[in-house]
Amino acid sequence: MMSALLHELCALVFDSATAGALRKLTLSRREDGATTRIYARLCTHKGEILFATERREADGKVYHKTIAFEALEEALPALLSPYMQVNLITTVGDVAYKRSGKGKEALIGGDKLRRALARSAPAFSDVVIDPLDNKKNYILSGDESFLIALGISDKSGRVHDKKQAKFRQINRFLEHIRDIEGHLPAEGKLLIYDLCCGKSYLSFAVYHYFKNIRSRDVEMLGMDLKEDCMRFCAATARELGFEGMTFKTGDIGTLPPDTAPHLVLSLHACDVATDIVLHFAARVRAGVILSTPCCQHDLLGKMQLSAFRFVTDYPKLSGKLAETLTDALRLARLRAEGYDTTALELTDPDDTPKNTLLRAVRLPAFDEKSERAQRAREEYRAALRLVLGTDAEDYPDFARKK
Repeated sequence: MMSALLHELCALVFDSATAGALRKLTLSRREDGATTRIYARLCTHKGEILFATERREADGKVYHKTIAFEALEEALPALLSPYMQVNLITTVGDVAYKRSGKGKEALIGGDKLRRALARSAPAFSDVVIDPLDNKKNYILSGDESFLIALGISDKSGRVHDKKQAKFRQINRFLEHIRDIEGHLPAEGKLLIYDLCCGKSYLSFAVYHYFKNIRSRDVEMLGMDLKEDCMRFCAATARELGFEGMTFKTGDIGTLPPDTAPHLVLSLHACDVATDIVLHFAARVRAGVILSTPCCQHDLLGKMQLSAFRFVTDYPKLSGKLAETLTDALRLARLRAEGYDTTALELTDPDDTPKNTLLRAVRLPAFDEKSERAQRAREEYRAALRLVLGTDAEDYPDFARKK
């Protein structure tokens, strides 16, 4: 008999697929000890929506099978039951199911995904689903002028072989942009900040998406301390005729504190630079924040986790723990500031190791004096006490001084 948690997992997979929010399903650790893995996704073939599975055996052989969408709900229990670990990745949150050899189960993120599906899943008819063949249905084709200018594609519009991973990353990020589009104003000029923007591949992609694909009026600021990067990006924007797109060399602290951008991006800002961006964005009450952290080292030397010596005694594992805790503290703080938060997979793990996307959407009716706000602040302080071993008000400690 199928357990209650496994039954709930099947329901979440089916409901995510029905809502058009399902991105990928991974099944691993078969209970019979086989090393077989299954990857599944939604796809289309000759106008029909299918659930495509790819089974990878230990000998390297790969087997493909599709399930008709109308048969999916009935097929899921038999598909999922033999596996002791299942990871469900969706546009509105992720779920992990784990079962030990003794049968102990855990379903992580299930309640949160259920709530997210109820309030913000995209309409099924609006979702772009991968075709069954190997040709990805990308938002960008490769012949866009900014891709050619940035060296992603050649003059004929063919993506360079060495830039295929970057091309996939850009397209995947635009899918994340499409997922949050409903949280942005439907009319009027969009104000977008890309802070610590560096070479700005994704800045140009986001501008192109809103300006040229969605026909929106866009004012976009890219900012970084690297003057050479900003000169290059500004010159490129002028050459492309990307009006309303500007680049500035300088410190984020010089930005006006009374202007609330509709969208703030922070893409691979190193270590506490990500925190600086997130603190700024929350302080000015940005509508949506998308951040892909990089090099989370600051917390590593500050953690006071005596109960976790069995982890922190090993530098490699301690570093991974510091990365996870850093991002978790960031999300906890944003919740305390009035945001609905989640952590997502940016793109295929094979394309980049910097693969976590932190997403925060400001709650429209957030009341700082409400019970919900007080509880979020208490949870954040409790997390700080656990990790730092002190009654810190914030992390990093520069935050209250800004």
